[in-house]
Amino acid sequence: MSPSLFFHCNTTTVIRKRIEKIAEIGFVRSAIEEQADLSAFKEKPTLMVLAGVFAIGFSYVIGWPAVGFLGYLAVKMEQPWIAVVGGPLTYGLSHLVFLLGMYLSGAVYSLIFIRWLTRICMEKLLIWTHANST
Repeated sequence: MSPSLFFHCNTTTVIRKRIEKIAEIGFVRSAIEEQADLSAFKEKPTLMVLAGVFAIGFSYVIGWPAVGFLGYLAVKMEQPWIAVVGGPLTYGLSHLVFLLGMYLSGAVYSLIFIRWLTRICMEKLLIWTHANST
């Protein structure tokens, strides 16, 4: 057996064992057993989800545009502290509003998407491991 063929066989075995080990994780196992899908995206969004999406959109408005406006005010009023203090505070506030939006809407749909993606990927990888197990 040539060294490159030995390395290839050994590497394939290691990868196959890692995939089988990942398949034993509870999250992965439940996603496969429950046939996780994207049907939740067909449902009408709740008020909380809509509020979250609004907060995410609003965070972009109070992000760089507001910082730019504060910079304009600082130059116009000849008060650099408006930009020096107000810029980082406003930008930090925009991050907090974004995180609030993600909390209200993003986490639920992110989990649904990640479960579906996990199921799809692991099913394909498990098929590959069984095809290469001989």
